[in-house]
Amino acid sequence: MKVLFIGGTGNISAACSRLAVSRGIELYHLNRGHTEVEISGVQTIIGDIYKPETLRELRKHTWDVVVNWIAYHREHVESDLDLFMNKTRQYIFISSASCYQTPLSYPVITESTPLKNNLWDYSKNKIQ
Repeated sequence: MKVLFIGGTGNISAACSRLAVSRGIELYHLNRGHTEVEISGVQTIIGDIYKPETLRELRKHTWDVVVNWIAYHREHVESDLDLFMNKTRQYIFISSASCYQTPLSYPVITESTPLKNNLWDYSKNKIQ
């Protein structure tokens, strides 16, 4: 399986990258190359997802799955959907637990927990 992680060098995405590679996934990262994280078995494509002129190498590929770890606004996801149309079988947008109801009415967050956090712009943007 050929998978692209947009980002991939943060705490959670790096751990997921190591796990994916350990399970035999052909993993690529698309990032700007600014964060020094070496993960054996990952192929890195240097580019900025928000600067289409830097994505020439990326456009040469197709993917089974694309995972965006760094989309913060609705427009970022919309742009990805355009970019990866007919280039991937599945697109995954990683959000944040901060999107869910605050304060929580139940101590466990599930997919049915209401998306309702008006305390932080970051959360409101992720909800959109």
